Amino acid sequence: MPHHHDDHHDNELDPMAARVRALETILTEKGLIDPRAIDVIVDTYETKIGPRNGAKVVAKAWSDPEYADWLKRDATAAIESLSYTGRQGEHMQAVFNTPDTHNLVVCTLCSCYPWSVLGLPPVWYKSPPYRSKAVIDPRGVLAEFDLILPKTTRIRVWDSTAELRYLVVPLRPAGTDSLSEEQLAELVTRDSMIGTGLALEPEAA
Repeated sequence: MPHHHDDHHDNELDPMAARVRALETILTEKGLIDPRAIDVIVDTYETKIGPRNGAKVVAKAWSDPEYADWLKRDATAAIESLSYTGRQGEHMQAVFNTPDTHNLVVCTLCSCYPWSVLGLPPVWYKSPPYRSKAVIDPRGVLAEFDLILPKTTRIRVWDSTAELRYLVVPLRPAGTDSLSEEQLAELVTRDSMIGTGLALEPEAA
């Protein structure tokens, strides 16, 4: 299974990514697309549309009990209220981690992913090993991400579909009562919103 870091070299691209890269090269050589425009789009999804949007949703849920309740009941509407909507983010469900339950998101059929909330999906999320093993051995998958949970912790796996996508709301770290929503958002990582990681401790942010 691919390592969870994103520093992949070209020769480590999955077949679909390799085909996209080849097509991009051909279209660029023919003058049909501008690589700079592609870079702008990618940067937008990676750094502006998400996963910062999702981090702000989580931070607000941590800070505002009424918003957290709304997010539980109708995640789509609660997220839209912050103006985060769009591609593959039309139908959302938020699943909240608790001291006893940890949530993990996967898409076993393809790679459905809430772009408007989490940005571009990481390479490993789309890989067949992750998609199959997350359902069969979720605890083993988490261990590959250096996340070792107590044996008493229940791991619940959520399978995204074309109709419904999930956002994990990680547990709020201890010692963060005095932090603002903006500061809290800095503790929320993409992996923690997929379930393959935890929120950062304040000193690690």
